[in-house]
Amino acid sequence: MDYDQKHIERLKIRARIVDAIREFFGVRGYLEVDTPLRVPVLLPEAHILPVTSEGWFLQSSPEQCMKRMVSAGCERIFQVCKAFRGRERGCRHLPEFTILEWYRVGADYMGLMAETAELVRHVAAATGCGSLISYKGSSIDLGGEWAMLSVSEAFERYAGVSLESALATGMYDELMGIEIEPRLGHDRPVFLCDYPQKNGASFARPKADNPKKVERFELYIAGLELCNGFSELTGSQNYRQRFESENARRSRAGMGALPTPERFLSDMDRMPETGGNALGVDRLVMLFCGVDDIGDVVAFPPESL
Repeated sequence: MDYDQKHIERLKIRARIVDAIREFFGVRGYLEVDTPLRVPVLLPEAHILPVTSEGWFLQSSPEQCMKRMVSAGCERIFQVCKAFRGRERGCRHLPEFTILEWYRVGADYMGLMAETAELVRHVAAATGCGSLISYKGSSIDLGGEWAMLSVSEAFERYAGVSLESALATGMYDELMGIEIEPRLGHDRPVFLCDYPQKNGASFARPKADNPKKVERFELYIAGLELCNGFSELTGSQNYRQRFESENARRSRAGMGALPTPERFLSDMDRMPETGGNALGVDRLVMLFCGVDDIGDVVAFPPESL
């Protein structure tokens, strides 16, 4: 493979970003951890196609092992590692990608949103971008107050229908992808939050004042989704119910149910209240390099191998 000078410069920016991530969490008392890439079972999720390895699975995220570490007493941990998802290759997706994941005991999704903003600002400073960045024709102010927008508000504002109507008609995913996400974060970053329990719960904790919604957020900058964070679900029975729901969705989609991760479940009854977030490192590099294709910020996109 031949690298032009622009590609080499992007790889240098990538290295500075990873260094800045480690510096950010190090000074905040986080422990960097290293968990296995191969696991015997995955946490069942309806939208993920697993990648197998000699009868086991390559992790789709380090969530499973990291949450077990939190349950064992690790209160602040982070990890930068590879994750794998089948049949994912597009301008923003790779089948093998780099993920940053972190957990903080005692935090909720509001605290994780604030910490995520601090992290992105720290990376911007480390790369010399400052508080004003440009991406795909948008000028985004990182230094001011970042916006928060509920999923319900987003459907009313950008899709012209209620969230309830979108869910009832099966249009939720299509409207989210076509009408809402591309419009978010073009002048300042936007945290899209308070997802519906139906179709958007993942492993987030229900809101105390409205159990039909969950304490989940995603960060968008110039239409680019960067992370997925929660007030984490706790309790083995709550997780078991989510797994059953996800496996039912997988079966309806013809993907087949995944085995239940019993050792994980046995630890979740000791899981304290925790905030967690997963951020796409490759996409963060895309943002600060100003490129449209995720393959331009990795050393070897899959088609070059």
